[in-house]
Amino acid sequence: MTGPEEVRCTLMRGGTSKGAYFLAGDLPADPGARDDLLLRVMGGPDPRQIDGLGGGHPLTSKVAVVSRSDDPVADVDYLFLQVAVDRPEVTGRQNCGNILAGVGPFAVERGLVPAGDDETSVRIRMLNTGELAVASFRTPGGRVEYTGDAGISGVPGTAAPVVIEFPQGAGPLLPTGNARDTVAGTEVTCVDNGMPVVLIPAGALGVTGCETPGDLEEDVTLADRLREIRLEAGRLMGLGDAEDATVPKLTLLAPPQGGGAVTTRTFIPVRCHTSIGVLGAASVAAGLRIPGGVGEGIAELPASGDRLRVEHPTGFLEVDVRLDPGPLVVRRTAVVRTARKIFDGTVFPRSAGTAPLPVQRPGGHHDSAAR
Repeated sequence: MTGPEEVRCTLMRGGTSKGAYFLAGDLPADPGARDDLLLRVMGGPDPRQIDGLGGGHPLTSKVAVVSRSDDPVADVDYLFLQVAVDRPEVTGRQNCGNILAGVGPFAVERGLVPAGDDETSVRIRMLNTGELAVASFRTPGGRVEYTGDAGISGVPGTAAPVVIEFPQGAGPLLPTGNARDTVAGTEVTCVDNGMPVVLIPAGALGVTGCETPGDLEEDVTLADRLREIRLEAGRLMGLGDAEDATVPKLTLLAPPQGGGAVTTRTFIPVRCHTSIGVLGAASVAAGLRIPGGVGEGIAELPASGDRLRVEHPTGFLEVDVRLDPGPLVVRRTAVVRTARKIFDGTVFPRSAGTAPLPVQRPGGHHDSAAR
């Protein structure tokens, strides 16, 4: 570290998220001290994160911690940390496939991996789960190229593509062993192709699955049902008590509206995602191909090829998924994302021992760290 109150940092957009990227050696080794620092860097706990880098939303309050890997099958290690917006919490209980899109370019920028003359592939070990990914991106002349003609839904303009391929995971695709389970009185499919996800027919919960994220978040009855399903499914999937966890994610399925395979609305876990996470989409795509799953009769799968277009509130995400039918395993998963370096420099966190005052809400309600 350069000092107790300044840290070198790169702010990057990765996919449809935005986060602060750090070298592990620039952060405190003690997890408690590290998390305290990151809360102050991001400006929390405060629903606006007005005094830090965070943007007042889970999708813009993320952190990547990167280092050289001592694993012979990986080049770098990547620890994803979700920094809560309005409470003093930092958790590493899940991966983030969007922030993952920036890890390879960041590793090259910081000299952890040498750049190729035209293209570079970086093997990434995701410390949250121990899983691997390979990110390939353009490096003409040995420099990361961020401009290009690849567009992804939820991000304005275009950028250079980052192709992320996920090797076959070690865990079961169906954590419960079943294509369908009845959870809290609702038929669901519990699937894990990089992210534990519970697939739920939207109609089974009395919604169309085409509502806006805001409308779904305001549905108190729906929120109660989703919480009940998530807690029960978490236990069935071997995740334990999910009350304070960010997984499993819940994805509502509805027929496609724009020529894709399915329409989705994903909860992360309480807020409704304005798009869909990369690893969540990988699990959804795999789940749609499972014979007997709840996607049957809802999804419209292509007659040939591995690519599925997963529709979400701001567009779509295309995922290549290939399954072997027996035994049921995923042979290939790949997505195309983009990433962009926003700044590289020094961040000055809020002083230690200070905390933002509660924010007055209309109607006399407050947001505070005790919420």
